[in-house]
Amino acid sequence: MARDLAALVGSRICHDLISPIGAIGNGVELLSLTDGDTSAEMELINESVQNANARIRYFRIAFGAAGEDQLISRSEVLSILAAIARGGRFTYYWQIEGDQQRRLVRCALLMLQCFETALPMGGDLHISPNGEGWMISAEGPRLNVDAALWQSITEPNSDYAHSAAQVQFALLPGVIAEAGRGLQLDIKDDRIVARF
Repeated sequence: MARDLAALVGSRICHDLISPIGAIGNGVELLSLTDGDTSAEMELINESVQNANARIRYFRIAFGAAGEDQLISRSEVLSILAAIARGGRFTYYWQIEGDQQRRLVRCALLMLQCFETALPMGGDLHISPNGEGWMISAEGPRLNVDAALWQSITEPNSDYAHSAAQVQFALLPGVIAEAGRGLQLDIKDDRIVARF
């Protein structure tokens, strides 16, 4: 099982990085064909490099190991989310103040990836304090929730076969438990709320 999850994580990372890296290649190719002003091509390359860099930093936190005492700065999280949001379908509102335990940030980033699968047209994702815990909410123009997939978070021993694009759903229950938290989900027609 662990080997299968490792393969799914690897596939997920490769899939998500191929787009910005492909755009970098396209920008370089356009530069080789252009005589004169290359500012548009350079802007495309720069945006793609920033996006690929942000995704790698995101994956390092979301899929990487997290020690009990490791902290992530608020500025690091904001930097990652701002770069990923640039030109994308999602807007992230990180309302958690100060440095945070890497384990909690890891929970939040995996949950954000889960929410993104339910928002095919994009939307707003809010991460805020909720008493002693955190609350993440997602709103968008059209929610598309696969009930069995979301149930695999609350019932991790189910026989749901996750794909590489869904690996965050398979990882999240263990990561939440590792952080010493419980998870509550509230799924409505126009909004999803998670508390941990």
